[in-house]
Amino acid sequence: MNIRNLNGIAFLPFPEQTELLLSELKKRFSITDSPSALYGDLLYFEGLTAETFSKSGFPYWARTTMLKPFMLSFDSIGEAAGKLKEIQRNWAPYQYTCFRRAQLIQDKLPYINLKDRKFPVEIPQSPIGLYTLIDEHTLIASTQTTSFLPAGSLHFIEDHENPPSRAYLKIQESLTMARLLTGCSLPQQGNHCFEAGACPGGWTWVLAGLGASVHAVDRAPLADSLMENPLVHFQKHDAFTLTPEEIGPVDWVFSDVICYPERLLEWIKKWLEYKPDLKMICTIKMQGEINWPLISDFAEIPDSHVLHLNYNKHELTWIHVKKD
Repeated sequence: MNIRNLNGIAFLPFPEQTELLLSELKKRFSITDSPSALYGDLLYFEGLTAETFSKSGFPYWARTTMLKPFMLSFDSIGEAAGKLKEIQRNWAPYQYTCFRRAQLIQDKLPYINLKDRKFPVEIPQSPIGLYTLIDEHTLIASTQTTSFLPAGSLHFIEDHENPPSRAYLKIQESLTMARLLTGCSLPQQGNHCFEAGACPGGWTWVLAGLGASVHAVDRAPLADSLMENPLVHFQKHDAFTLTPEEIGPVDWVFSDVICYPERLLEWIKKWLEYKPDLKMICTIKMQGEINWPLISDFAEIPDSHVLHLNYNKHELTWIHVKKD
């Protein structure tokens, strides 16, 4: 058995988003070199270090990043699992080859939950390593990664009957990440939420399901079940033309509106001028090429987090919550 530390870092992009990650590395970080090695979707860059990303943060389109990768050569499944356990407890796999062998290794490691989660869920803030088999006797691994999620992934058990749209998964993930990043409580009974562009009501359905009251605004009505829900007040209007003063006191503000990011940023600033400690979650919808300086403007708002979610498409999610 042999361990060889590597002088670089490795990015695991979200599924089918490798090109977006490579574009982000080039245009946001000026990293024009091609990956030194490819292991399935895992992109290894020799010579890059975590310090490269100390100012701007790590790429949004990487679901997790191996910060201190090493190569482990081994003779048997038991030997591979034993060495990983000796290094630390928590390991998650990314598999692209040798699937059966990788599963046998994982079965010998301490248990971690790799299944789809039921919302609401609390994610443990425990360090979790990542490993990837590259052949039957070699794996690349890192004890340090940029995510508390196994392989940077969060999937929910889906409800195919009740939600009016699949967008409900996005707000479930957003709220889970907000709690993980800040320790905040989820919207609950006694909380008042304002949602812009609510139709057909996927986000409203989640918020009302948590017991919060929702002032939902859109040009088109919500699903009938939500229009009849006593926790939901619907207003037919262009949500972005309503002022915070017209809406009144709220605990949370949400937006999944399709609009130019510039307009969203202007709208966010109006709300934060009205209530600086307001909790907000908004989707930044990309219109063609990503304007990275503009994304930085979102990220630089105090108490903000910008991230790409598993349930995001060509978009990012902006979260504004003060740490508890």
